[in-house]
Amino acid sequence: MTTTGIYHTDKKHEALIEESILPTLIGQRPIGWLGYAGIWIGIAVIIATYSLGAAGVEGGAQLATVIGVIALANIAIGALMLLTADIGTEHGLSFAVYLRAPFGIHGTHIPAVSRGIVAAAWFGIQTYLGALALNGIGEYFLGFQNWVVWYVLFAVVQVANTAMGIKSVERLASLAAPAIIAISVWMYFTLDGVAQTEGINIWTFQATGEMSLLVLFIANMSFWSTLAVDIPNLTRFVKVEPGAKSFFQRNRSVLVAQLVALPVMQALVAGLGAVSFIATGNWNPIEVIQGQGHGLSLVLLLALVVLAQWSTNNSANLIPSALTFINLAPRLINYKIAVVLAGIVGTLCFPWQILNNLFVFLGYYGAFLSALGGIMVADYYILRRRRLNVPELYQTDGQYHYSGGFNWAGLIAWFVAGGIAAWFSQYAFIIGFPLGLILHVVLMKLVVLKAYPQAEIESGATSDYLATSEGLSWVYTGNGRFARMTPEEGQGHSLRREDL
Repeated sequence: MTTTGIYHTDKKHEALIEESILPTLIGQRPIGWLGYAGIWIGIAVIIATYSLGAAGVEGGAQLATVIGVIALANIAIGALMLLTADIGTEHGLSFAVYLRAPFGIHGTHIPAVSRGIVAAAWFGIQTYLGALALNGIGEYFLGFQNWVVWYVLFAVVQVANTAMGIKSVERLASLAAPAIIAISVWMYFTLDGVAQTEGINIWTFQATGEMSLLVLFIANMSFWSTLAVDIPNLTRFVKVEPGAKSFFQRNRSVLVAQLVALPVMQALVAGLGAVSFIATGNWNPIEVIQGQGHGLSLVLLLALVVLAQWSTNNSANLIPSALTFINLAPRLINYKIAVVLAGIVGTLCFPWQILNNLFVFLGYYGAFLSALGGIMVADYYILRRRRLNVPELYQTDGQYHYSGGFNWAGLIAWFVAGGIAAWFSQYAFIIGFPLGLILHVVLMKLVVLKAYPQAEIESGATSDYLATSEGLSWVYTGNGRFARMTPEEGQGHSLRREDL
């Protein structure tokens, strides 16, 4: 076997290693561009998106303007997702493991677990909404209704599905995506019909509010800041071309999802919320049509709700939450245990209470996650120039140990930028992201890098700390050893399960 570089970790340091958070090999990335786009179609159908669209028209904008602003905001956040996505496509790393670089091997847990708990809470919210829909279906077919029973059953089914691995998640998305699109189109024409019976033209309707379109734009960006930061959790499973040195060539399977599927589907869903508000004064089209519907049309609507919540929960909530819990205690928690743990936390978070304060919830965590996005971009592109000393990420006393396992530059930048962004929550994203980026670069260069040299930074533009763009994968070969290998060499040498 010819390896292009072997790196060592002492066996006693395997406390940071668990197979589901090891780098994915090039040959372990099964999701193509169509499957990844399908995942994003499901993710985009979130209940809060309806409210965003309604807020726009209630604030005085016409329907076409609202749809355009939402689409542009998602193109902007999609571009940021492309930047952080490269952490997964280039190195095969999960979000929480990567954060060991800017925050330290212990410092990573503060932002990572914060995001993990938010993801678990979203799992609870989506499960609750799906349970209400299942309750309606159960009443129609079985004459039985008890949303608590459906809530528990739906949670168990989703956890089991996600625990089966990424291929199971992709298969569900491929089933859900076309159904979601078809039923969403049907919802639009149904709501337009309701508006026409009231003598309302949905495209010329204009309310008397004075909401700033900039606020709507920023709110939508903050809304997706969660996945903008932890998108490597998904992109590490997206197919890549070995040796693709061009950024766009390496991430071409990601491009369609982030810059087409997300903006188009998000604009459609927000538009449905806007049309629902125009026609009835209620931003939730599901409630509107459910109140008027009957028979098979009602069942189809409720099926949309179930599919949307399910496909979103798998990829956007359970997987990110589970991986942060694994990173917290790799020797105690494996992938399946972590998925179950995330499901339990989310199910017990009283999501109906969170829904009553949804936009407060979105605003504050969006502020801190926007700052985190700025830190990630600063660290990965400006400081390390996409290079990472990946084996050191799994060492307890390596270069990412910093001061007692904490990189105070990253933590200070995050707390300060996130706190200021939260104070001005309406403009959180455009404050938190650039401020986090600038503070991290300044603190690293003035203080941290002088005391804690980083091999990949000091090496200049060497290719020794790249992976996919060199046609290689970071492979953990056991006994504390890492190697960069070609796809052919890597077969049979990784301890990772193929389906995770």
